[in-house]
Amino acid sequence: MKKKGILFYGSLLLSVVLLLPAQQEVYLSIKEGMPAIPLAIPPFIVHESSSNTQEAAEILHQTLASDLKYSRIFQELPKSYYSYIRPLNPKQIFFKDWETIQAKILFVGEVSNDDGKGVIFEGKIYDVKAGRGIFGKRYQADRSLLRFAAHKMADELLRMWGEQPFFTSKIVFASNRDGNWELYMMDYDGYNQTRLTFNRIIDYMPAWSPDGKTIAYTSYQGTNAILYLLEVYEGKRHEVTSKGTSFAPAFSPDGRRLAFCSQEEGGNSEIYMATSEGKGIRRVTFNKATDTAPTWSPTSRQIAFTSDRGGTPQIYIMDAEGSNVTRVSFGGTYHDAPSWAPTGDRIAYVSRVDQIFDLYVLNLRTKQIIKLTEGNARNESPCWSPDGRHLIFSSNLSGSVQLYSIDYDARNLQRLTSRGENKLPDWSHQ
Repeated sequence: MKKKGILFYGSLLLSVVLLLPAQQEVYLSIKEGMPAIPLAIPPFIVHESSSNTQEAAEILHQTLASDLKYSRIFQELPKSYYSYIRPLNPKQIFFKDWETIQAKILFVGEVSNDDGKGVIFEGKIYDVKAGRGIFGKRYQADRSLLRFAAHKMADELLRMWGEQPFFTSKIVFASNRDGNWELYMMDYDGYNQTRLTFNRIIDYMPAWSPDGKTIAYTSYQGTNAILYLLEVYEGKRHEVTSKGTSFAPAFSPDGRRLAFCSQEEGGNSEIYMATSEGKGIRRVTFNKATDTAPTWSPTSRQIAFTSDRGGTPQIYIMDAEGSNVTRVSFGGTYHDAPSWAPTGDRIAYVSRVDQIFDLYVLNLRTKQIIKLTEGNARNESPCWSPDGRHLIFSSNLSGSVQLYSIDYDARNLQRLTSRGENKLPDWSHQ
């Protein structure tokens, strides 16, 4: 499963700081962020007339354009604008042409054949107003890795603007599409869905390690729920604990610790801590209530979790060692499944109102609450993207339980899965 056949050369990086204004009052949309940067990305220049190379260029173009649109950093200009300017010549670019259609950035892509083994994809970024090139990258890719090459290019553009790259990140989830609940992995946009576990038992609740190499998950064997670590690209599995029922693992962002829930002592769900290798297990919550669903702050110093210690399920925050417990959700009688945004200022969670489950986002600084989903559906298990602008979640909006993504301001709802039922997603940060 290693990515092969990708070669590249150096680039000149440019960072732009985006200033985010204050968040607005309670609405379905969050008004924040700078206007998207107008980007011209005309059809790529193909240096061979073969249909295979032309098809490869179209896949690369479509994938890159979709990535940049999804980022919310760039806004592709309408294709109809290109008809007003002279044909693109990569050896002599007439920047005034592109300025007249209000392009700030121009991406020029060229695709050629690589002796029948793959394609060579070269991309260059130009600052239209300054009339100069600011970035260049060249990839040699097998045809099976065209989308990966485009994702890599899109990640480089995000880095240029000081943003967290995530287009090559992966999503792990549980699915019963083959008759049994197993773990699967897919690209951020739903492509390349791949099965990871092959058992006749239930594999559930996966969680990525920060380096994207290990998945912690629960495997139900008979009456036992055993916590395992799976080395994804090596195929090796290690048991963490088989005592009681252990579930809902979560790696700390610094990669040092693993939090999880267990009914190891007394049959009550409490939160436990171990090293990232699953060693040195110790208990960090102690009460007669149910404590579950731990999620780490980006600093790895705090954990948000669900507890009914106040009588109903609510969201609490505590230090990673279990001290300084503070309730942060108020109103309503059911709040669950918190997910701490990598930006540190927000927690997404599920709230039940009149038997309807919807996603909400709590701004920890302003205490304002934003409702993300609306409708007669069961929306659950939110998980943030590495850049904190998108979430993935499960929903029965279409009838069966499937995975969807949505932006932080409730826009751009996209369905990512269709076979069987799919739930409990976790988004890698690598």
